[in-house]
Amino acid sequence: EPLTSGVKGQTLLGPMCPVMQEGVECPDQPYQATLTVLTLDGQEVTRFDTDAEGKFQVNLPPGDYILHPEVPVGKMIPAAADVPFTVLPDLFTNVILTFDSGIR
Repeated sequence: EPLTSGVKGQTLLGPMCPVMQEGVECPDQPYQATLTVLTLDGQEVTRFDTDAEGKFQVNLPPGDYILHPEVPVGKMIPAAADVPFTVLPDLFTNVILTFDSGIR
């Protein structure tokens, strides 16, 4: 039977402005990225690309996982930290992953 649980969410890139100025909107931008889902002991479960708007939805069996952002080969940025998450039965866990643009 099809899995009714997993992870969904969006990858973003920010900051998009060198200096945040009061009253100036500078929202994080959607970012297309490659993400790997790992088990807690580092085994790869699946790897996928987010869409052009950074959105993703992946079916996973219930359990504890780590969402690992893949950084382009030879580049330090944009980079993002691993995000641990838990999948519960019949639910999609929502994760927002923000890549650091390096803009300061």
